[in-house]
Amino acid sequence: MATTTAVGGPNVLYQRKLIDSILEKRAHVGIIGLGYVGLPLSLLFAQGGFRTTGFDIDPSKVESLERGESYIKHIPRESIRNALAQTRFRATNDFSGLSQMDAIIICVPTPLDEHRQPDLSYVRRTAEAVRAKLRAGQLVVLESTTYPGTTEEDVLPILRQSGLRCPVVLYSTDDVADQAATSPAPDFFLAFSPEREDPGNPKYTTAQIPKVVGAVNAASALVAQTLYQSVFQHTVLVSSSRAAEMSKLLENIYRCVNIALVNELKELCQRMDIDIWEVIEAAKTKPFGFTAFYPGPGLGGHCIPVDPFYLSWKAKEYGFTTRFIELAGEINTAMPEHVVEAVAAALNRRKRVLSDSCILVLGVAYKKDVDDMRESPALRIIEMLRRRGAMVDYNDPHVPRLGKMRKYQFDLESVPLTAEALHLYDCVLIVTDHTAYDYDFIVKESSLVVDTRNATSRVKDGREKIIR
Repeated sequence: MATTTAVGGPNVLYQRKLIDSILEKRAHVGIIGLGYVGLPLSLLFAQGGFRTTGFDIDPSKVESLERGESYIKHIPRESIRNALAQTRFRATNDFSGLSQMDAIIICVPTPLDEHRQPDLSYVRRTAEAVRAKLRAGQLVVLESTTYPGTTEEDVLPILRQSGLRCPVVLYSTDDVADQAATSPAPDFFLAFSPEREDPGNPKYTTAQIPKVVGAVNAASALVAQTLYQSVFQHTVLVSSSRAAEMSKLLENIYRCVNIALVNELKELCQRMDIDIWEVIEAAKTKPFGFTAFYPGPGLGGHCIPVDPFYLSWKAKEYGFTTRFIELAGEINTAMPEHVVEAVAAALNRRKRVLSDSCILVLGVAYKKDVDDMRESPALRIIEMLRRRGAMVDYNDPHVPRLGKMRKYQFDLESVPLTAEALHLYDCVLIVTDHTAYDYDFIVKESSLVVDTRNATSRVKDGREKIIR
């Protein structure tokens, strides 16, 4: 990629200098937030030859990383130790080092509050920390999933309080380099690039997933695209930070809506005595016009359960009600209640009451074969079962302990999955279908199994014990 020429005013030198330092791998990259998004991104930049510093407010994460240990199951400690050995990666909770970074990427949580309203407190506090150390010539990128307008309306005003300038100027993706060279050059650069991590997916590594990039002006777009092109196999430039923010919401709302559809159909099929899983398998044989989605106990992970409510909240600012999207969110949010009712009904048919029963929940991660519990429906299901008077234990080979979390106050440890243990429970509830589970064994040794994932579809013996 050719560097720009100094025709856009004296500040274009910042742009030239930063692009050159990126291309020559001299740029120092800072990642704020070392969770399921920030840590793999940090390691990717380190592996790509950049000096990378990870910032996190949690000292235990920093200490683990500095020892070369991983606290995320699917990220091997060897990746961390290699980055440390090559002196390309370090972790810290000292945010004063932000002034030394050439590019600062924000990967902090964007949850919902207790009223299911967007909670941007983490983003705003992080932007304030960046503003305190912001200097001319730095690139700031927000990766946290949020509603369209956050980068321009929330992050940019905070950064402008530093006294540095970064105008919002529309640009075309066809000739962004020419526009960056001829437009008034900003003091700092600001962009949005949505994270697309899929924890535990062996098919797509971080670098293989195309990286969408949008910015507040052409110069910021060019600099941000240059940075991401240096470590990602493919980048997709869009015409604004707002378009990039909306693209992330569309990806996840698409899934949310389709999952809500099959969840609702599952409820109907149960009343009609039709096997929804058989129906889906038949429908997906159509070679065009159909993508299979599957029902479950509720949505988990950071994005899909949250994104519909972020967009519906923002839409109200424009006098628009996203009825279809809100309905999908409501259907998926209600699934844990349906699961608890299914358990109660199954016990009832066996002359047992939920309030006097022992329940074993299998799987508390939000999806199979990971240790990620963000927004996991299992957590809400456990809480609801306990409120109804049940004694609840859990087993998860990837999550040894459930302690204090943002919304829940559990003090549970994963129990052994032995025949003797299974005999103790009135019901075994499959919430997460980890591949490590021996479902034939589970069904054989259990008196009752409620399967929310169709994990027992291939179990031949004891099918009378299974409720799906």
